[in-house]
Amino acid sequence: MPAPRFTEREIDVMQVLWQTGSATVAEAREALGLDLAYTTVLWALQTLEEKGHVRHEQEGRAYRYYATVAPEAAGGRALDRILDKAFHGSASVLLAQLVSERDVSTEELEAMRDLLDKRLAERKK
Repeated sequence: MPAPRFTEREIDVMQVLWQTGSATVAEAREALGLDLAYTTVLWALQTLEEKGHVRHEQEGRAYRYYATVAPEAAGGRALDRILDKAFHGSASVLLAQLVSERDVSTEELEAMRDLLDKRLAERKK
């Protein structure tokens, strides 16, 4: 199954669902912290549901929405876009930016090194 594609607004709404587990339109609107109309958030959730990325359940007079795709499913596609647009397709430039511009813990750096070592070993086989 291909990775889902999201607009910027859709990814914002999905982020709320991923972080909270579920949300009504009003809860999502509040969590977004943006000056968005209720209908804008509703439209985004309905569009996401049509795409199969969200489902809903009746809760009183409102619907409660749940993500049906994991954040990792969207992350790869988003990373591809960032890599192509901001780093001209260079994974090494992206990695250099990541580790030099952020406060990456020693544990995370070691985990990255382990992943790189593993990937190198796979390539050499």
